[in-house]
This record gives sequence, C-alpha cells and structure tokens, in this order.
Amino acid sequence: MQLQAWHHSCSAGFTLRGEHSLPSGRPVIHFVHGNGYCGRTYEPMLARLSHDFDLFLSDVQGHGDSDHGGRFHGWNRTAELALEAWRARGTIFGNVPVFAVGHSFGGVITSLMLARAPQAFSRAVLLDPVLFTPAMIGLMALSDVVGLYSRNALAQRARKRRHHWPDRRSAYAALHERGMFKGWREEALWGYVNHALRDAANGGVELKCRPAREAEIFSSYPRRLWASLARVVTPTQVLRGEGSYPFAAKGIARWCAENPHVSQAALPGGHCFMQEDPAAAAAAIRGFLLAGG
Repeated sequence: MQLQAWHHSCSAGFTLRGEHSLPSGRPVIHFVHGNGYCGRTYEPMLARLSHDFDLFLSDVQGHGDSDHGGRFHGWNRTAELALEAWRARGTIFGNVPVFAVGHSFGGVITSLMLARAPQAFSRAVLLDPVLFTPAMIGLMALSDVVGLYSRNALAQRARKRRHHWPDRRSAYAALHERGMFKGWREEALWGYVNHALRDAANGGVELKCRPAREAEIFSSYPRRLWASLARVVTPTQVLRGEGSYPFAAKGIARWCAENPHVSQAALPGGHCFMQEDPAAAAAAIRGFLLAGG
C-alpha cells in the first residue's frame, strides 16, 4: 500500500498530518482512527480497501505524526479541524465520489463532520462509534461540573498505560492478546506496533499518542451530540461489533430509529472487530459504499 505524507497548518495553531494514496480517479475514503491509534494502525483493512478506493488518512491532534498541539481542543473542534484539513488537502483527488469512514472516537468525529458538512461526503460507514446516549451525556456533564468525570475508569487506565519498550518486537510481545488487543490478527497488531509507535529520543520505542492525551479524550465528550446526529442526511451505515460495548449498541439503535438516513449491521467480534477480521470489515465497508452506484 503506497501512501504519501500530507500536512496542514490548521487554524488552531498546530500541524495536522496523515497520509494519502496517489490519486487514481477512483472514489476516495476519508478515514479517522480511534482514540490512541493512528490511520495506519488499520493497515490490514485499509490495504484491502485500497483495491477499490483511494485513501486519505487523517490523524487527529496528538495522534500519529500530528502535533500534540497543547490542550485537547475537544471532539467538536477536532471534527472542524479534520474537515478543514480535508478541504485544504483533498482537492488533489479531483471530482470523484468521496466517502467517510471512522472507528470508535473517529466514528463520532466523522458523524460530527457529516452534520457540519452535509454535502462533503456521498456515503459513510461508522465502525463501532462510541455514541453516548443522552442519559450518559447528562451524567457526564454533571460529573464534569463537580470534577469527577476525568476520573472515569477508561481515563485512569489510559494514564497508567505503558508507553515505552526496548524495541518493536518487545512491544509486540508485551501487547499480544492483552487488553484492547485481545483477538487482533497478527498483521493488525503489527500495524499498531509499526505505526502508532516511534523511535524514542532516549532509545527504544514509545507511543506516538501520549497516554495523557488518550486520557484527555476519555475524560471528555462531544457537545450537542444528538442535535448533530439529527442533522445527518448522508446515507450512513453503522457497523458494530456483536461483542462490543452495550452502551454503544443502545446509542446506535436509538440513532437508527430516529434518523431514516442511518442503518446498522453487526459483525462478529468486539469493539475492534476490524482488527480481528480485516477482510470481513473491508468487504462490509466496500459493499455499502459502492451500493450507491
């Protein structure tokens, strides 16, 4: 999979980066990764999609090779900046169909992009987006007011995450079948080890996304999420993992019931089902995106 680096000095005062394939005249997929990952983490799935689509991988603030950028600017601003970068750099693809795909946190960011720019994408597939129900968001907001939400379990776990290893092979061995990587195909875990880690200044390798940044995202939530979801008119399919988070399944079901432009399907696996079976995920994405003609 041949990709070229791109960069965009964004209006928030830092540089966003990512990679894209060489424009071929095929439809293009704009892809946003999950929290703590980067676009190339999903290389096994994306390589399969590259047979039918060009790719534009967008790494958000503090992820991949994008600048850390100081404080996290929030979910909504992150969506605005991803859209800004796409509008600045995506012109190289010319007049071809443009599709949107995102996983987890990146799925929510993509949904906010769809709400903000209804004409930007022809169709979209969201992979297990973490759609917090209105009741959950209300509880998060209340906890935020009294300073408790930043102490939630996911954020605390992220802060404690190991971030340095002697080399990539040691990192692979330490992560294999552990925690969120349980069930990942070998090629998928190597995608993470090869692309979400970088050479450290003091030797060895370290996470590109600082554990504190991952925790910041887990300690925050999108503002006016359900008002934004109601505005989505782009034909969208949500692919969820059969064994993923129950709260996300509830949020997805609610969105599908309230918005006629959105449908859902379930695939075997957990929250990272596309890393457990990249071929099945790529086939499902391809099937929906190309169904529009």
